[in-house]
Amino acid sequence: MGLLDQLAGQVMGSLGAQKQDPVAQGDLINSIMALVNQAGGVQGLLEKLQSGGLAEQVASWIGTGENQPVSGDQIKDALGADNIQQIAQQAGLAPEHATTGLAQLLPQIIDQLTPNGQVPQGDLLEQGLGMLKGKFFG
Repeated sequence: MGLLDQLAGQVMGSLGAQKQDPVAQGDLINSIMALVNQAGGVQGLLEKLQSGGLAEQVASWIGTGENQPVSGDQIKDALGADNIQQIAQQAGLAPEHATTGLAQLLPQIIDQLTPNGQVPQGDLLEQGLGMLKGKFFG
């Protein structure tokens, strides 16, 4: 099973657990892509999360061990209420649902895209998320 298949399975499992409709799920993935772009790429997003108080959690997502969980409130504190509001609007979700989705998706996405404990270079995350979105929501 390839990286994108594994990522797709995990993302779909976590989204299914939230009982959101498929359109909102695709929109949340789009919002994550926009967030990555706005932050200047994967490294920029990781730095923003780390400086927002999630350094230990982010290190676990990148590392090869078990991912530490993060709450919606922690994501909101790290990214800022304005960013969360923007993501929620883009995804057509209430802000609290957007933070819950981000708290579940970001650790999995970062983990799957850093299988050897290395942050991807260039726009690998954007490509991977775009392919995932097209596969499930196209």
